Amino acid sequence: MKRLAAAMLLAGISHTLHAEEPFTVQDIQVEGLQRVALGAALNNLPFSVGDSVTDFTLSRSIKSLFAAGHFDDIRVYRDGQTVIFRLKERPTINAIEFDGNKDLKDEQLSESLTAQRIEVGEPLDRTLLRSIENGLTEFYHGVGKYQAEVEVELVYLPRNRVNVKLKFDEGDAASVRQINIVGNEVFDNETLLSVMESQQDMPWWRFMSSDRYQKQTLQGDFESIQSYYLDRGYLRFAIESSQVSVSPDKTSVYVTMNVDEGEQYKVTGVRYAGDLIGQDALIERLTPIQPGELYNGALVTFTEENIARILARFGYANSKVTTIPDIDDENREVELTINVDPGKRIYVRRIDIAGNANTKDEVFRRELRQLEGGWLSNDALELSKQRLQRLPYVEQVEFETRDVPGIEDQVDISFNVREQPSGSFNAGVSYGNFQGLSFQIGVEQANFLGSGNSAGVNLNTNKYQKTISFSYTDPYFTLDGVSLGGQIFYSATDYSSLGSNLEAYKQKRYGIGGTMGIPINETNRLNFGATISVSDLSLLQDYDQLRHFKNVLLDGNDPDGRLKYINYELTAGWVQSTLNRGLFPTAGHYFGLNTRISTPNSDLKFFKTNFEARKYIPLTRNHAWSLMGKVELGYGNGYGSRNGYDYTLPFNENFTAGGYNMRGFEHRIIGPRAVFRIPASIPGLPDPIAGGNSPLPGDPLTDRYSVSQRSIGGNAMAVATLELITPTPFLGEDNRNSVRTSVFVDAGNVWDTEFDFDRYAGLTQQRQFQREPTLVDYSDPTLIRVSTGVSVQWISPMGPLTFSLAKIVKKYEGDLQENFSFNIGTTF
Repeated sequence: MKRLAAAMLLAGISHTLHAEEPFTVQDIQVEGLQRVALGAALNNLPFSVGDSVTDFTLSRSIKSLFAAGHFDDIRVYRDGQTVIFRLKERPTINAIEFDGNKDLKDEQLSESLTAQRIEVGEPLDRTLLRSIENGLTEFYHGVGKYQAEVEVELVYLPRNRVNVKLKFDEGDAASVRQINIVGNEVFDNETLLSVMESQQDMPWWRFMSSDRYQKQTLQGDFESIQSYYLDRGYLRFAIESSQVSVSPDKTSVYVTMNVDEGEQYKVTGVRYAGDLIGQDALIERLTPIQPGELYNGALVTFTEENIARILARFGYANSKVTTIPDIDDENREVELTINVDPGKRIYVRRIDIAGNANTKDEVFRRELRQLEGGWLSNDALELSKQRLQRLPYVEQVEFETRDVPGIEDQVDISFNVREQPSGSFNAGVSYGNFQGLSFQIGVEQANFLGSGNSAGVNLNTNKYQKTISFSYTDPYFTLDGVSLGGQIFYSATDYSSLGSNLEAYKQKRYGIGGTMGIPINETNRLNFGATISVSDLSLLQDYDQLRHFKNVLLDGNDPDGRLKYINYELTAGWVQSTLNRGLFPTAGHYFGLNTRISTPNSDLKFFKTNFEARKYIPLTRNHAWSLMGKVELGYGNGYGSRNGYDYTLPFNENFTAGGYNMRGFEHRIIGPRAVFRIPASIPGLPDPIAGGNSPLPGDPLTDRYSVSQRSIGGNAMAVATLELITPTPFLGEDNRNSVRTSVFVDAGNVWDTEFDFDRYAGLTQQRQFQREPTLVDYSDPTLIRVSTGVSVQWISPMGPLTFSLAKIVKKYEGDLQENFSFNIGTTF
């Protein structure tokens, strides 16, 4: 046996020595190539013709070819001094298909496969297919679908091609049948379960809730419970273990967690360590943690974030703030040490603006509050973003901070701006019994030639009115943001052809005005203006509310003459805006107060005040759902007197409602009607020349009156809107800033504080037409109208378009309904 073993050992050594004997390669032959070029294959070999190789070198060549990723099978042979490689190429992926996937979108799957180099045109590596199946199955298990199966199917095609098809059988998600919490004594199960997002065994009628099991959701619930205890002083609280059991049929899971509540701890003091950059007093004043109070984890986190924000305001953008608790378990007390490491102050080297295809770079740069060369301030960056988004020609703004290579304390900032149509092509066509065929056309450019200046030409014409105006405003007439603008306007109104018993008159009005705005701070602005206007009235119908207006203008020598007057008007206004966007805001508020008054040397002396307030409250973190509340108030009146008559608000300055500000009601239908007094008369004496009898005035107590169908407006107005802004169905995230859908409720009224209802007590109303409304007290502000509906607004290339479908909830006699309305150039 010993001799035999020795003989075998010598034979093995002899064979090894023979196999390792080198030989010189005279030729290399490669067989089986189809797609891969011969040169590419030879480049992966560790030897070439003329080299001396061994069997070990040949084995290394197999590994090198496999590493290239082009081949499924590699065999090497030696024929004398010739080395022969027989290769089988990997098939090329011709197409990738997905079937049955719902939780995972095709785009997500494609991105995941591309990251693993499984894409059309690439060779297929079969070794990755099993890991893909396992990875996708694990994903479905993580979202509670334990019955899910994923199978990769290969369909081989001619010319060594293959179609890869991923077939999904997702199955139903497992529901959380029961959640057991063990070890809790301070808070009962019901309290702790209310903190969790995961719900257990939901009854069928709670269809808005879900008891679907998801691994990530459960992990978040564990953190929520821990935060719940930490926020109430239980500093030593811990979840000692957790188990998730799946039912045999894989349709239900049972969750068990074991907790150790511990005891409550009180804070004995707060100390600061590190570098507070000289802001010790500010940081201490803004720290909400007080000695003697229970430990509160949320307050500790808030304090750390607050200190980091303060440091970032002064250029320390990479600060680290940590809280170290010194726990006294015996007395159940804790002392907190807040360690502050501000790091290096960061400066801004360069600010780039991208995406502005139409707007000049300087228009955006003048809105920036973060300056090049200054230290980096998060507050200044956010304010800069907000100011850019408030521009009416900007849809969205994002910024990115990039480190400067090789320099630790400098960064570059890029603002990426997405512009939206800055022009507004105002056009509309409508028809109504009152106004007939009506259309308007105009062009307003909020970003004229990319300069940031606004310019506009507006033309509005219908059956009874024609107006035209030209306006121009430079919002940065000076470098510090003082704006300057001007307007020229002309209008011609003819109500004289609209039939009897309506507030008929003809008017021509033209004028010129200028405005100036002065910024007070980032959110407040004062506006001032002056206007000269000339009005020429004729054929003014004599309804009762006009008696004061006419008597202060009439020429006693020509009572039937034209009424022409010149007004010199001054305006003053205040605007405060914290809105996050110029169009379609979702957060912040807007307050606007404006007063216009004619000067004492004007022919008419009056004032008119408007106030508007809007508040947007985001209901979700991404602002897809928001609540908007809006209030519009207006009041105007005359001051002084002439010829024994007090000045009143001119009738053509009256507030109106219905249409755009009270959707669901017909345009200008809400508010006081014109009252036409019909004097009583008695037969007179016979006329010996003309014949007949000329009537004589009768007893005023027997006068009659009639009421117009449409409103003439009033000197006071109040309109309120409550609007729920919702995601627009069938539209993606990219269109959220250009299309808005909302559900609204409008309520309001227009009234006349000077109307004397008692003046018509005892008189008889004589109806001139069938739909004439009954006279009511037009000085009553409580005659509130209400409507509700749905609105869709779209910032189109022509400008903002608003479509509203509304229904009247509360109305009064004579109010006319307009279920569908369409406006151009109006947004909320």
